[in-house]
Amino acid sequence: MFSRLAVRLPKTAGFAARQGLTSRLAGQTRLASKLAVDGSKGRAMPGGGDRRATAAAVGVDATFTIRDGPVFHGKAFGADANISGEAVFTTSLVGYPESMTDPSYRGQILVFTQPLIGNYGVPSNERDEYNLLKYFESPHIQCAGVVVSDVALKYSHWTAVQSLSEWCASEGIPAISGVDTRAIVTYLREQGSSLARISIGDEYDADEDEGFIDPGAINLVKRVTTKAPFVVTNPNAEFHVALIDCGVKENILRSLVSRGATVTVFPYNYPIHKVADNFDGVFISNGPGDPTHCQETVYNLARLMETSPVPIMGICLGHQLLALAVGAQTIKLKYGNRAHNIPALDLTTGQCHITSQNHGYAVDASTLPSDFQEYFVNLNDGSNEGMIHKTRPIFSTQFHPEAKGGPMDSSYLFDKYLQNVKAFKEAGPTYRDNRPSQLLLDILSKERVGVEPRPLANAA
Repeated sequence: MFSRLAVRLPKTAGFAARQGLTSRLAGQTRLASKLAVDGSKGRAMPGGGDRRATAAAVGVDATFTIRDGPVFHGKAFGADANISGEAVFTTSLVGYPESMTDPSYRGQILVFTQPLIGNYGVPSNERDEYNLLKYFESPHIQCAGVVVSDVALKYSHWTAVQSLSEWCASEGIPAISGVDTRAIVTYLREQGSSLARISIGDEYDADEDEGFIDPGAINLVKRVTTKAPFVVTNPNAEFHVALIDCGVKENILRSLVSRGATVTVFPYNYPIHKVADNFDGVFISNGPGDPTHCQETVYNLARLMETSPVPIMGICLGHQLLALAVGAQTIKLKYGNRAHNIPALDLTTGQCHITSQNHGYAVDASTLPSDFQEYFVNLNDGSNEGMIHKTRPIFSTQFHPEAKGGPMDSSYLFDKYLQNVKAFKEAGPTYRDNRPSQLLLDILSKERVGVEPRPLANAA
């Protein structure tokens, strides 16, 4: 049942080694029992969901309305549906399939500053050797709607299987083109991220405030997290990392697994401090929305740091949650940082990295406790971009070191994290083989569990 019993190599021999082996068996059995009780809903993404595909509404009159702001008239593409959400903009030139499937965009209407979007179409849902999506960051479009200046209904790329409009229609995502995105972005930069609505057909009455849904008032992480643990395996893994899923991107998982780790992914509110001894490291993922909605996660991370010396790394929302767990505070930025070209200065080396970012909140660096120091700073707006513990292997970044669509300047941070994991593992009195047993591999799903897109109006 436990496939790797012979692999464990004690640093001490005799009775102590046998006792350690017995302890590992007992620990993994308890972990397997707990996961089995918590439940896994199967090994495939469940079908259904409240969002339904529609015929593509190409060329139909459409309206983009900003609450208490301007109204823009254009033409629809994508789904024949009306939606509302928070209007945000991205200055990324490429990577719209990755951006639109990033769970960090849940509930947001994504305005592209790049004038032409869709010219290279949409790729397939092909998976790689780790059973991760090669071209998407999650199985579904996560943003609520799309706004572009000009959409390419015809496309050309060797990986493409459908147009952007067809993809949006199949996912129930409305979109609008033929609007002045420069004017929209100018407004959002001056007024800040705003509630907005895409209406297909008749113009929406902006006086009907109840028609605008504020995703900031909803625990979006609860909507995007896996509903039960799942595992992503590397057959040659040296380490076993526990990942707290607040809306994890596929490429974060790939960045860990391709570097020699097997990753067990837990729901955002899982009491990770209770099972941390079964892992070589803990990782907190990116995700959407206001970090203060995730009080359970904050509590669990605080208990984890109090009770375990395990190495920890956080990205984006994971960085903010880790900061809250150590007593710091977060702030909402005026219009956030969403692009693939944002400079972040490493305060420990003086080097500047070009980074990919997608966030509307930031950590207030002035509130960091004395045992942490600021790690990176945003050179555009001066906001905090990371923190690092002065003595323990704990650090986090606001940006995404693993960006698909680029850049890759800071991908070395995954190497740094796993070096911390290796050093922690080797420093123990005995070698602990925390890699998952065959029992765990049989019990756990191999994909996200129970995560389906639903309109925000249907659940909080």
